[in-house]
Amino acid sequence: MARSLPKEQYERVADVDWELRESGPPDAQCTVLLLPGGMCSARSFAEVMAEPALAGARLVAATLPGQAGAPPPDDYSVESYARLVTELATKVGANVLVGFSMGACVAVEMVTSGNFSGPVVLLGVSLSSKDEPAFFRGIVHLTRVLGSLPCTVLAKGAASMVKRTALSAERKRELQEDFHKNVAQYQMRGLREYIRWLQRNERRAERLCRADVPTWIVHAEKGDGGLTEDERRTLEACPHTDVVTIPGAVFFLPNEASARVAGVIVEAMGRVSSVG
Repeated sequence: MARSLPKEQYERVADVDWELRESGPPDAQCTVLLLPGGMCSARSFAEVMAEPALAGARLVAATLPGQAGAPPPDDYSVESYARLVTELATKVGANVLVGFSMGACVAVEMVTSGNFSGPVVLLGVSLSSKDEPAFFRGIVHLTRVLGSLPCTVLAKGAASMVKRTALSAERKRELQEDFHKNVAQYQMRGLREYIRWLQRNERRAERLCRADVPTWIVHAEKGDGGLTEDERRTLEACPHTDVVTIPGAVFFLPNEASARVAGVIVEAMGRVSSVG
């Protein structure tokens, strides 16, 4: 991976000062918008952005408001995030949407609400509360009693998990710095809204299929949550949805499985010309 980490830049869209990182030719035929997970910044996609397979694409990674030290939004609901990102996607001219974890949930909301019709890649996405580990739901529940303290513990835990990856010492440090930038009060509000979104029984796998958008759902065998059996059956039976399972235990898909993720993005880019 010879390319250096794209420089941080800011752009005001939809009354939000977006923290962006961009790579690739500005006049590329395809623009891919990358949405990080909760508590992560745009630079968490550095490994994916450095993959040679994507050298010809314009890649724009955007830190979600209120995450990794970014200015907080007025509304932390997933629906509000989806509206904000929709405006950003229009501004940058995104043809393909890629989201990881919470960023993937925002992408789901954009697609199922009809606000994005291009190919979408969902990394480690949760479509219902059963897809998230019980301990995570328990931590969010504890915020009702302990306030933002459990969010501080969650951020420290995520930072410590970075140590287990095979990334370079410098990249581990950068990712850990991002986790430490999070403001616990912001995270508490965001996580509560995220859980509310998951708990609503909206049969999102079926809605994704009905959206008629080329979709890739990528999970590891272990480490990044998963899908319920019903969700997996629905998505595997859907004619325009591919379910991709990466062998082994992977928690940070964009960092630990960047080559495989880049390959899926290339597939999605190949579908741009066939979409409406």
